[in-house]
Amino acid sequence: MKSSHRAYSDLGVPCGKTITQWSKGKCNDDPDVGTSICGGGGGSSPSPPSTGSTPGMLTLNDFSEGGDGGGPSECDEKYHDNNDRVVALTTRWYDNGSRCGKMIRIRADKNGKSVTAKVVDECDIKDGCKNNVVDGSIAVWRALGLNTDEGRVPITWSMA
Repeated sequence: MKSSHRAYSDLGVPCGKTITQWSKGKCNDDPDVGTSICGGGGGSSPSPPSTGSTPGMLTLNDFSEGGDGGGPSECDEKYHDNNDRVVALTTRWYDNGSRCGKMIRIRADKNGKSVTAKVVDECDIKDGCKNNVVDGSIAVWRALGLNTDEGRVPITWSMA
């Protein structure tokens, strides 16, 4: 469910770019663009700010060419091998790409195991990604000792 940086809204604005603004923890439609997308992402509330340890849900993504992630990763315009510990962050946590290339620490609530992974993409709420998501490669799931068949598991993450 990765964002394609080549996608454009019907207003000619690149999707995943400056379409909305966040103010005081709330999504505000951008009056300069005329969008009305706040509250998107499958009806879940906006992702909380990521300060310290942040609770979220780990989902599975195939970042390889031809995988379910779609196009190349937004941060580096590359595909990533399934053995790479990489993630896409939900739109708010992605923070307009400010976390690209940075490492995060993910802890599985279920078993307490943790791993670091590199942020390479946005899991865009406009493309169906829910809020509060860290979309991880199979290598992340394996390092955490999690069963990918579960689909979504509670985690806590922080900047590494």
